[in-house]
Amino acid sequence: MSDSSDRTFDELITEADAVDVSGWDFSWLDGRATEQRPSWGYQRLLKERLTQVQSALDMWTGGGEVLAGAAPFPPTMAATEPWPPNIEPATQLLHPLGAVLVATGNEPPLPFSDNAFEFVTSRHPSFVWWDEFARVLKPGGTYFAQHVGIIYLRTLREYFLGPQPKDRRIRGQVNFETVGEEIAAAGLEPVDIRHEEIQEEFFDIGAVVYFLRKLSWVVPDFTVAKYRDKLHDMHEQIRAQGSFVTHSSRVLIEAHKPKL
Repeated sequence: MSDSSDRTFDELITEADAVDVSGWDFSWLDGRATEQRPSWGYQRLLKERLTQVQSALDMWTGGGEVLAGAAPFPPTMAATEPWPPNIEPATQLLHPLGAVLVATGNEPPLPFSDNAFEFVTSRHPSFVWWDEFARVLKPGGTYFAQHVGIIYLRTLREYFLGPQPKDRRIRGQVNFETVGEEIAAAGLEPVDIRHEEIQEEFFDIGAVVYFLRKLSWVVPDFTVAKYRDKLHDMHEQIRAQGSFVTHSSRVLIEAHKPKL
């Protein structure tokens, strides 16, 4: 973890408020924050499955890091990403590996024809479009993704925003208890649905500021100026307890599209 014990509150938040948060590289948080990974090993499973198909689509690929780590790719490999700062780094990373990067928006439809891919995947989809996912799958194809569950940084969000409705969903969350019915309603057959809770831990207040600036939907109105008092209180809490801990859930989903 970072040695921030001798740095003042003002130094930490000033640094974190000025650093570039574009793109999808979180290396600035190395030693300053940690996030558990689910036990199933999404990238490893993705890599195994990519060897078994001839065409695949990875949605919301971010900077392409997760997909690149699952290479080699099938003969037809496409990826989509809507956030402009991610387009160039994802293109530079994925093109040499044989994947085409397609810049999209945050509204359906996906820019592909019906029955286009054997395999459709995503690590943390930003939106849940079951009908659209089913549409671009070939009959007999597979949807495979790791979604954010209904528990999402709850104590962190409530620290700044106050109590939140437990059934409120943001940015692609799925409810483990009901998602199978939603998948089936889109004409897909659920094969495997797993759920785990993970822990996120922040070791200095600068890490919290950086994280909330980068993931702007977590606390939608976040600015250092607006939440300075709360940030100072959290800074003191971290100094006293060693870290600020919050939790999220992850849901691994595999579903098949019936053959004709």
